[in-house]
Amino acid sequence: MPVDGSVDRRRDAPANLGNGNGVVLPIHSARRLRLNPNTEHKPDSYDDVQLEFSPLLFSSLERYLPPTMLNMSRDAKVQYMREILMKYSPEGERNRVHRHREYKQKIISNYQPLHRELYSMHATNFFVPSFLRAINDNSESFRSVVSEPAPGIFIFEMLQPRFCELLLSEVENFEKWVCQTKFRIMQPNTMNKYGAVLDDFGLETMLDKLMNDFICPLSKVFFSEVGGSTLDSHHGFVVEYGINRDIDLGFHVDDAEVTLNVCLGKQFSGGELFFRGVRCDRHVNSETQPEEILDYCHVPGRAVLHRGRHRHGARATTGGNRINLILWCRSSVFRELKKYQKDFSSWCGECQRKKKERLELSVSATKLELLKRDEEPLPKLFLSNFLEI
Repeated sequence: MPVDGSVDRRRDAPANLGNGNGVVLPIHSARRLRLNPNTEHKPDSYDDVQLEFSPLLFSSLERYLPPTMLNMSRDAKVQYMREILMKYSPEGERNRVHRHREYKQKIISNYQPLHRELYSMHATNFFVPSFLRAINDNSESFRSVVSEPAPGIFIFEMLQPRFCELLLSEVENFEKWVCQTKFRIMQPNTMNKYGAVLDDFGLETMLDKLMNDFICPLSKVFFSEVGGSTLDSHHGFVVEYGINRDIDLGFHVDDAEVTLNVCLGKQFSGGELFFRGVRCDRHVNSETQPEEILDYCHVPGRAVLHRGRHRHGARATTGGNRINLILWCRSSVFRELKKYQKDFSSWCGECQRKKKERLELSVSATKLELLKRDEEPLPKLFLSNFLEI
């Protein structure tokens, strides 16, 4: 999608356009998408539609449709949005999505869940009362249950012990099934070898609700400048550290706009998170400033919420086993707009520092110029006039 939110069409395009398959598209295909989302519009659900892309992506994109399209049938909207997504999604990526869908379907068709209550969102059974009350107030009252030990890092009690136990048990059951069936599963991410992708064995819908209903209210307030107001997809997984598991995790940034990291347990020592400042792609390897340093010790049930671009890592787990739930929350809108930006001083610490340096140099140069003018001799004409007076 271009930065101005428009569909790439010629001004003199005919009223009805073919999509290459003999299907005539409506006149609305030639109209521009909204630059900003219609936040008052409640989009349709696309969960029951077999599509090449995430149903959540269609629901998110619907808020950008031209006003005249919002009351059209869901099929018409799907056709219009699918054309846009197909235009900007390479064939290789579409094939990858198709293969991954088949992979997930094969798992879900054969794996028998142990705790089915985990697969639907039951907020009162999942979250501690203080967190639930704060979110349900639908205001910034959740600041009362959130601490910010360093800029952009928010910590709060979130998950009930019982939920942590059930999720750990479900993951262990899934891993047992994988071992018994010799089913080859994907790693959680490119850095962790041990753990499981929760979306792949049926927890995707629950995690969608977790992001939309409980993370988005926080991210809209704390991370709006990095797409926190337009989160539309996620990658949910658990990572495992300790004996016969990953030991530590190197210095990195996440493939996410907003990251939720919650320790599930078990008994462990070490494994502290260390944070070293937020950076854009250009400055990801730049020096850390003293005020950006933070070390954090995990506590089961306690969540850490931060920008995906907040550089961090995990120290060695020196004893026991530590398992964490990670939810990478993403915004396709922010990622598209970011392609056309050069200055990220609204959130990149190094961009901010360089901008401040430029401003200070400019102010200093201006002061020096003014001082030079003050030191210059007064013009002769001005002096003669002054003496005559």
